[in-house]
Amino acid sequence: MIDMTEGRIVKALSGFYYVQTVNGILECKARGRFRMDGTSPLVGDLVQCSEEKNGKGRIDAVLPRKNFFIRPAVADIDALVFIAANTNPVTDPFLIDRVSVIAEHSGCELIVCLNKTDIDPADELFDTFSKAGFKVIRTSALTGEGHEELLEAMRGKVCAFTGNSGVGKSSILNVLLPEAHIETGEVSEKLGRGRHTTRHVQLYALGNDTFVADTPGFASFEIEMMETIEKEQLQYDFIDFSPYIGSCRFNDCAHLKEPGCAVTEAVEKGGICRSRYKSYAQLYELCAQHRPWETK
Repeated sequence: MIDMTEGRIVKALSGFYYVQTVNGILECKARGRFRMDGTSPLVGDLVQCSEEKNGKGRIDAVLPRKNFFIRPAVADIDALVFIAANTNPVTDPFLIDRVSVIAEHSGCELIVCLNKTDIDPADELFDTFSKAGFKVIRTSALTGEGHEELLEAMRGKVCAFTGNSGVGKSSILNVLLPEAHIETGEVSEKLGRGRHTTRHVQLYALGNDTFVADTPGFASFEIEMMETIEKEQLQYDFIDFSPYIGSCRFNDCAHLKEPGCAVTEAVEKGGICRSRYKSYAQLYELCAQHRPWETK
C-alpha cells in the first residue's frame, strides 16, 4: 500500500527533491508527466507525494502557487529579504528598487536588511527605504545586532535572501541557524564584490513554520522579471506612489514630464525620495522597450 502525504520541497539536487513532511524529510523523484507538460516542481512548492515501501517517495502533484521565479528556481515566496550594505561591497539603491518592484509585482513582501552596520550604519539607505514604506532592519553578523528583529519579521513566512555577493547573506543565515554551517566567502577589496558561495537553492527551517532560502543570486532574475512588467503597470509596483496615483491631471499620466502630475509634485515636496523616483524613471524606460507580443 502506498501512503499519500503533503509537504514542502526544501531542496532540489541532481533530479531528486527533498520534501519536508510532518514525518521528516522524504527523498522524492517527480512523475514523468511534469517533464511532458513543461513544468517542474520548484524549491518552496507545496506538493502531494506518495511514499513507497523502500522509504523513498514520488511527487504526484504540485499544489497551486502564489508565485514562482526562474533564476533562482523558487516558488511560493512570501517575502524577499534584500541584504544590503554601505561598505565593501556598497549596495546601489537602484538594485534594491528593482527587486522591490519585482517583489510587489509577484505578491511578495520586501524586507530590507542593512548588514555590516558595525562598520557603517547605512543611514541614507535606512532613511530612503523606511520612508518608502518598507520594513528596514539593521544587522551585523559580527555583533549579532538586529538578528532577533529580522527573525521576528520573517516568522511564519517562506523567505528568500537576495543581494550582492559578499554582503553577508550566508553569514546572517549562519547566525540564525548555526547548525547549517553554510560556506561564506571573502570580499575582494580591489573589486568590491564577493564570490558566490551558494551553488544550489535550499530552504532552511527556522522553526514556527518559518523557512528561508539562501540562493545563488538574483542577477538574471532581475533582468528577466522586469521584462514581464508593462510600463503602465510599473507605477503600482512602487508602493510609495500609491497615495498619489489617481490624483494627476491626466488619467494616463506616466509621471514623467506631464503637467499636473501628483507624483512629481510629491517628489518636489519631499513626499517621495528623489532616488526612488529616479529609479522609477529608469525602469519605466526599460519597461517601455519591452514589447509583450514579441515573447508570445
